[in-house]
Amino acid sequence: MNSFNLFDTVKTIEAIFLANGDIASSDTIGVIVDIYNDGEAYEVELFGNWVEYNQEGKLIVSHSNSFNAFVETIAVITLYPQQINFVKPARETVGIRAQLLGILDELSKEKLNQVKDFAETLQ
Repeated sequence: MNSFNLFDTVKTIEAIFLANGDIASSDTIGVIVDIYNDGEAYEVELFGNWVEYNQEGKLIVSHSNSFNAFVETIAVITLYPQQINFVKPARETVGIRAQLLGILDELSKEKLNQVKDFAETLQ
């Protein structure tokens, strides 16, 4: 079984049917946003095109070098390891704060207090 970490970049290896009736093609890029049952399934945010809002407030197709552009989220969907391939580890795509938040979410209350105490010594 493939093992992915929170915020790892992945891509689909098959077409994925979305709740709105659309289909995300194979090779659609996404990010792991939740992990279920130690990796039996993953919540994945899937991305589409570069888009931006025009002057009327409508979403239009754009490109990555436009100042106001962002990548559109097309779905947040539960996928299984056999439906996705690893692309890039989280440490290469998200900042240290996001990585720490992901780790902190998994810690017990006791360990959170230990981290808090340690962090206070760094201030």
